[in-house]
Amino acid sequence: MIEWNHLGQAHSAQWRSESSVPPPRRVVTADDTLSADTAYRLACEGTGLLWQGDFQNARMLLQALMRRVDRKPAKAAAKAAEKAATATPAQAFHLHRQAQAQRARVLSSVLIPLGSDYGIDLRRAPDWRQACTEAWGPASGESSVATLRELLGLVGAYEWRKKGVEIPALGEGPHNRIHPHYGVFSPVRGEYVDLVANTSLPSTALAFDIGAGTGVLSAVLVRRGVQRVVATDQDPRAMACALDNLKRLGVLDRVELLQADLFPPGRAPLVVCNPPWVPARPSSPIEHAVYDEGSRMLRGFLAGLAAHLEPGGEGWLILSDLAEHLELRPREQLLAWIAEGGLRILGRHDVQPRHAKAVDAGDALHTARSAEVTSLWRLAAIG
Repeated sequence: MIEWNHLGQAHSAQWRSESSVPPPRRVVTADDTLSADTAYRLACEGTGLLWQGDFQNARMLLQALMRRVDRKPAKAAAKAAEKAATATPAQAFHLHRQAQAQRARVLSSVLIPLGSDYGIDLRRAPDWRQACTEAWGPASGESSVATLRELLGLVGAYEWRKKGVEIPALGEGPHNRIHPHYGVFSPVRGEYVDLVANTSLPSTALAFDIGAGTGVLSAVLVRRGVQRVVATDQDPRAMACALDNLKRLGVLDRVELLQADLFPPGRAPLVVCNPPWVPARPSSPIEHAVYDEGSRMLRGFLAGLAAHLEPGGEGWLILSDLAEHLELRPREQLLAWIAEGGLRILGRHDVQPRHAKAVDAGDALHTARSAEVTSLWRLAAIG
């Protein structure tokens, strides 16, 4: 619950946070009379600003906070640049994440009250009830509070879900889009999809898709002629998202969805896994698709793969080497885990990333990103 006082009266409401961040300890009501400088000072102190004014002015205030948090004083900017210049790649990564977390804390200070049906009872407020329902489920009948920043992300995800992401590997026409749900990572980095679409299949009888997410790789495998796919994921949101997409694409009759941590029972001639690429702690559910703390999923896949491959079968590991360039996981460690799993390498297919950050010289991790390669490792059991 989040609690605050207004006009001498105590109030409380359900607190909504996708990343399970606790509500601010101090909350003050705020409206159109609050200056951006005062709001920024309060936000830096950790105070929540429960908005009571015009909704569009709240959005303008959030933009003003963005400008202030991104505009460091000259002395602080020089100090940060000096620290970054002497940092190792791993230190640069951790400094970058610390800066991101601090930025998120400040920008999460603007709070929006939601009615019992997710309605926003503020002047010029949009109707985001459907977006909230798709993200959080049916309204509980209780009032709640969420950060404006999270609500904007939720609505952005809702629009992505309606529009979908075009996947050329699924062919041409209206049935080549994946519709990511809120909290499920969108397949916007198409290079890993292309690797699965273009690598020769060892068999078309059966495949396991480990960590299915939106279901995009399962759909690609079916479109390539695989007769049956068993797709697993431990996240209920991902399972619902994959079910929706596979229905839309008309391939659900050839895909079995199973909520599980890693492998389904049995063996298959092809086992595909695209685990999170960076061994770091996620700060929200959606970051589990990017960060794999302690390389848990990667290690689990490599340790259990041999026991789930049919004789002569292949395991396809789709993995970026960004963690290696960030000095978070050496290549030798990956090769050791492959050997310890009783596996041998049949081959590897590489592709250069095509996303915008790979060529953005201003990105804090540009050196590592510019050298990144995404690979499909073809693995087989020894013996």
